[in-house]
Formats: sequence, structure tokens, C-alpha cells
Amino acid sequence: MAFVKLSPPDHPEAALVEAAGLRWLGQAADDGGAPVVSVRSASRGSGHEQDGSAERGRLELKELPTATPDEQAGVEFGRALARTHGWLARQRGAQDNGPTPTADHEGFGVLPPEHPAQTPAYFGPAEQPLVMGTGVHASWGAFLALERLDPMLQGLAPELTAADARLLHAARDRIAAGELDDAEPPALIHGDLWSGNVLWTPAASGAAASGEAHSGSAHGGEAHGGAVRGTLIDPAAHTGHRETDIAFLHLFGLPQLDAVMRGYQQEFPLSTGWQDRIGLHQFFCLGVHWLLFGGSYRGPTLRAAEQVLQL
Repeated sequence: MAFVKLSPPDHPEAALVEAAGLRWLGQAADDGGAPVVSVRSASRGSGHEQDGSAERGRLELKELPTATPDEQAGVEFGRALARTHGWLARQRGAQDNGPTPTADHEGFGVLPPEHPAQTPAYFGPAEQPLVMGTGVHASWGAFLALERLDPMLQGLAPELTAADARLLHAARDRIAAGELDDAEPPALIHGDLWSGNVLWTPAASGAAASGEAHSGSAHGGEAHGGAVRGTLIDPAAHTGHRETDIAFLHLFGLPQLDAVMRGYQQEFPLSTGWQDRIGLHQFFCLGVHWLLFGGSYRGPTLRAAEQVLQL
């Protein structure tokens, strides 16, 4: 059976954008990274016609049942995610030792190779994606500020008090200045890795390597027994800072999170102090939640901005 997602009429390329991200992550999965939902087909929508009709973009994925993860599943997912984050560095190393060095994925903000031309990056729920920038930067802070925080802050502007705006823009400016950059190279990241975008599925059902899986209310029900794998779905894939994925995993209570982090640290340890930087990496995502889902996210967003200024 297939799971089908339709693009919003005003974003006819959204299905192709998501498919491009899944396929890029799937390349890392084939090299030992985290399993990824496979794409059966993806098509572009027509956009709005003069009569108001629109043929919507279509993304078709294979459904799989879900399962409850145990501690070992968490550890294995953490190890696999670490391998995804290290995949581009391994690719660079292999090519640098070959006949032609690579420069394809240098910089923060590189989009998947199959990302459709002249199309923005998207972030957020499929039914109301937010348009993000597509610039590539040598500095992670410049990328985050210009291509992610600025669109978010522009959208939030009507909701902000003067004090809110001063705090949020002060945090943004500190990030943009590169004061919080470090030596981490650009990594292939999922980009929206909150707990709802990790599908736990029985390994026997085919979610191995870049095996096929999908989430949501239309999955095939919960299976019990046997090994379980964490599978990536619904990405906003780009080259970013790997701590961003880690921080997003801490937002909404991922099952077996302690085990996931244990496996990750065994495979590809994070830099010292990563826990202190969770707020820095959640700042953008929390701001988007405020923009999309209302003022209940005002407090968490402002606290994350305060944490940025305290680092």
C-alpha cells in the first residue's frame, strides 16, 4: 500500500522538494546511515489556474506498520543518525584521495542535488510550509540568521512587542556575527528532526538501510515483537550543523532519547558543552512554532533567545 501526500496549491514544487531531501538522506542510509522512507514517485503540481482549480503535487511513499522501540532500538538509531551526520565528511575524504577533489557540498545551506531549480527551501508542516532562503554560507551563523531566522522573524513581526523584538533580534545578530560558530564542518542533516519525524518500524517489514517506511494516521497499525528501527521521514534536508538535529530531538519527548544519545555518542561524539547549546539550536524551530501555532510558544522562544545571549 502507498501513502500519498499532496502539495499545497500555492507550493506546487513541494512534493519534489521533499522527495529530493529523502533521496539525499537515502544515499547516506545506503552507507550505513539512518533508515529513510523511500520515494515511490513524486510529481509537480500545476499551481493555481485562472478558474481557481489546481493540480496538486503528489508524493507517494510506501506505508509500513509502526512499533514500540526498546532501548536497543534507540541505541542503534543513535548510531545510524551519527553515521548520517558523518556521511558527507566521509564522501569528501574519499574524493579528496581520488582523482578529483569535491567542492559540491562545501558551505552551510546546500540543498539536495535533486532540489528543483528556482524553488525555495521549505520548513514546517506539509499543508502550510514556510518559505526559507536558499543561500549557501561559509559561516553556520550567517546561514542560520539570513536563510532561516530572518524569514521567521519577518513573519512574527506583527506579533512582537518592542521588548520581544529587541530580544529576538539581539539573539539573531549574535548568531549572524559568527560568535557561536565552531569547527564543525557542514553535515547532511534532516533539518526538522522532532520526534514526530522519526518513525519506529519493525525491521522485518523492510525499513533497513534506505528501506521503505512512512508515518502518520494512515500507517498500517502497530506491530509487536522483533527488532525495531528508527526511520527518518518528512525532512527539510540541507547541509547544516549536526547539533541542530540533536536539539530538535529534545523538543517533544522522543521515545528512548537517552539510548539514542548513548548510541550517537559512541559513534560520533558531540563537542563538549553540546547540552548548553540546545537552546541555540532550538531557537529557530520554536520561533516557527510561535508563528504557526500561536502564543503558547512565545515563552519558550524568548527563553531560547536569552540562552543564545548567555552563551
